[in-house]
Amino acid sequence: MAGQRATGRADDGQPVISLRGATASLGSRPVLRNVDLTVRRAEVVALLGANGSGKSTAVRAVVGQVPLTGGELELFGAPQRRFRDWARIGYVPQRTTAASGVPATVREVVSAGRLARTRLGRLGRADKAAVDRAIGLVGMADRARTDVNALSGGEHQRVLIARALAGEPDLLIMDEPMAGVDHASQDVLADTLREQVGAGTTVLLVLHELGPLEPLIDRAVVLRDGCVVHDGPPPEAVGQHALPGHDHVHPHSGGSAEPIRTGLLT
Repeated sequence: MAGQRATGRADDGQPVISLRGATASLGSRPVLRNVDLTVRRAEVVALLGANGSGKSTAVRAVVGQVPLTGGELELFGAPQRRFRDWARIGYVPQRTTAASGVPATVREVVSAGRLARTRLGRLGRADKAAVDRAIGLVGMADRARTDVNALSGGEHQRVLIARALAGEPDLLIMDEPMAGVDHASQDVLADTLREQVGAGTTVLLVLHELGPLEPLIDRAVVLRDGCVVHDGPPPEAVGQHALPGHDHVHPHSGGSAEPIRTGLLT
């Protein structure tokens, strides 16, 4: 059950991400409004909310792609403006592909995720081993020499996640990793994350609904109109199931009508 998994991971309680009173705008439109968000070491947090609620803006602010207009952000205990150890953070952006228009193999794309930990951009033995491990984790070892332009959408997502994992990050941030991904790839990605979580990686996930990742989630933070409206156990229903008037029969109710209306994502 979400929030009750036994991982055996040590949690020293130290914040890896600390957002306090964060505000941000896209153009003239306010997107984040006084957001507080703390993700602690070895924790897995899902950032939930309807489209336009500010989820992606929040994680893009964390990785420095969107400037805050107010509030404070610390990474691993350091103010973001002074944080330099970006190799500790792996980031998988939303709805992108591994293809860049230039011919590149799966191994070449994944190897790019290791460059921040190398000297002079040259991969040593340990770097190559990390790349191989990352490719294997996402079930792409047999496609390592395949041109990424020949991959399916789900395989592209696996490659992007492998690229982030190749850097052996302490913090993994993923924006809608399951969006547009087939069920087989969803299962592979869930297994991959389970492996990382078991190794103590801190994870922040932007999700529209929990799906196969639900057993991994420690805590859910729900945004609505750029504000935090829930911070705690994952809500029972997300996505379309949380829309007003939508009744959803609880999977353990034996088929009887037991409506679930969290209203958190509307």
